[in-house]
Amino acid sequence: MNNLHKLDLNLLLTLNALLIERNVTRAAARLHLSQPSVSVQLGKLRTAFDDPLLLPGPRGMLPTARALALFAPLQAVLVQLEQVLQPESAFDPATAEVRWNLAAADATEYAILLPLLASLRAQAPLSRMAVFEAVPARMAHDLESGQVDLGFLAQEEAPPGLRHRTLFTEHYVLAGRRDHPLLQAAPDLDQFCALEFIVVSPNGGGFRSNVDTALEQLGRARKVALSVPHFLIVPPLLAASDMVALLPSRLLKNALGALRTWEPPVTLPDYEMAMVWHERMHLDAAHRWLRERIMASLQTAVHDFPM
Repeated sequence: MNNLHKLDLNLLLTLNALLIERNVTRAAARLHLSQPSVSVQLGKLRTAFDDPLLLPGPRGMLPTARALALFAPLQAVLVQLEQVLQPESAFDPATAEVRWNLAAADATEYAILLPLLASLRAQAPLSRMAVFEAVPARMAHDLESGQVDLGFLAQEEAPPGLRHRTLFTEHYVLAGRRDHPLLQAAPDLDQFCALEFIVVSPNGGGFRSNVDTALEQLGRARKVALSVPHFLIVPPLLAASDMVALLPSRLLKNALGALRTWEPPVTLPDYEMAMVWHERMHLDAAHRWLRERIMASLQTAVHDFPM
């Protein structure tokens, strides 16, 4: 046989039937084809394999040595093809031993994974989940290569060509400790600029954000005293100091006992948090189940934490 691309794979079914029945008429009946059609296909098989394959005998047809050598691997291949073409079985979370790789910033982990975790462990007890730091510039590559199954980032950062779904709209609030001496009422712009801020810089060491750009357009500036790489360290730092920070509102869901929040006196745009995935995983039953559980858990969380 010269090349697989030159062979009609249906001919393999004919060859299998002929080797089982060793009779063209019975092989045709097995295949629900006419005898002349099977005879034509046998001719094509002989050409493709450069071998007679089946020869006339006293009680039917006799396979050649080449045909006998083909029979076992042919049966194995056909079984595998049947498995490939079977409809996808339903995903059973109760018994599935599946691993999911997610990429998210720490504030997103808090907002999305915290509401999800209890139901996920109850419904899919044998599953495992690994969470990696989300790097927007690398997200498309990580999803395409399979290093990451689901990514979470701001909608505006979502790479083109990926499947996505908006999870929620987030906005920033000004947060400080509840007994902060300068935050007993909503601050005006002068008071806002006089406060000492903590800034989250995911790449490390940054002291600026879009807040500073907005202030500069008003001819103002604020004081940034501390830069940290992660969001989750900020609430305890605020509770233990007179520093303040602009934080995603969902991050403060369980920290409001020690902290209080205000709308900032400078306009900051809201942003949409998106879940993104590669097309190759779109129809995967386990992946689809996880996406649905994430959406359901966020809908439940909304009732406890109004936006």
